Amino acid sequence: MLTLHNLADRRCALLVIDMQYDFMPGGALAVKEGDALVPLINRLGRRFTRVILTQDWHPAGHISFAPSHPGHEPFQRITLPYGPQTLWPVHCVQGSQGAQLHADLDLPHAQLIARKGCNPDIDSYSAFMEADRSTPTGLTGYLREHGIDTLYVVGLALDFCVAWSAQDACKAGFTTYVVEDACRAIDLDGSLAGAWQAMLGLGVQRVQSQDLLGG
Repeated sequence: MLTLHNLADRRCALLVIDMQYDFMPGGALAVKEGDALVPLINRLGRRFTRVILTQDWHPAGHISFAPSHPGHEPFQRITLPYGPQTLWPVHCVQGSQGAQLHADLDLPHAQLIARKGCNPDIDSYSAFMEADRSTPTGLTGYLREHGIDTLYVVGLALDFCVAWSAQDACKAGFTTYVVEDACRAIDLDGSLAGAWQAMLGLGVQRVQSQDLLGG
């Protein structure tokens, strides 16, 4: 049976993943209907005392960008020293408009913006661990020091940064929920189904916004 928590409890936090312009319709790596999430995430955010945002924040020429690998195209997969890597269009370059959080995101009480993907030589889908699977971002320590033990994850994209973050949160011992309708997916070659299988297999719980908001 699904057990939900008092969202205003300081042990709970809403983790909002990568609500940035490059992931919105018209952006460099657009996720269909990504902008439609903003009002819902704002509503959810008002229920939480603790809110944390993440921001993809790549240096120019990042290793995950297809143009960094001549002869390769976006969405091809290659093997890098740390393992398999999907190559992406240039996106969320530090300081660019595309890297900015959506202006209509209304979460003024957010306590932290965690930037990821800053290492030019390693990608980082997860808010907790870079793609080499050994370099922590520091978010785990932040959450533990602030007494947070339960996370509700929303944002973009469900089958990549949301899924990786949720799995790592679960592995780190946090009770983890993904609010399905407060996320959107890229769904690249079956990636969405694979992401759900991996998340549920680790104990991530799948909920809907109405479970939290009522109605």
